[in-house]
Amino acid sequence: MIEKLLVAFDGSATAQAAFDFALDLAGKYGAELFVLAVSRPPEFGGEEETEAVIEQSRRHYERVLNPLKARANGLKARFEVKVGHPAEAIVLYAEDQGIDHIVVGHRGHGLFERWLIGSVARQVIAYAPCAVTVVRPRA
Repeated sequence: MIEKLLVAFDGSATAQAAFDFALDLAGKYGAELFVLAVSRPPEFGGEEETEAVIEQSRRHYERVLNPLKARANGLKARFEVKVGHPAEAIVLYAEDQGIDHIVVGHRGHGLFERWLIGSVARQVIAYAPCAVTVVRPRA
């Protein structure tokens, strides 16, 4: 039984497909829906610049999440923005909230890029405390 469902959302078309899937799943199971966007901090820069980038990113994701709130009407849903590495933030959030199931999108980057940097979906699958569904874009 799925009681708490987490979907990672970054505003991409793949994330939209993952949200649609999670919305349907939450409706079928009567699960509480958690929607998480993760703002990645810059790799370098001074403290003031870093804070400015994080704040701008946070505002961006809050705007991106707003249209989804209306679509989750009738479901118990939470929308949050966290700062950090996406895979790590998703897994830690799932652990903290007692999530039963995670839904993530997969962008389908090329083989070399996946090998070189890995993918958020792959890292979430490896470390998640629960089941993970990966939604791929339709060809």
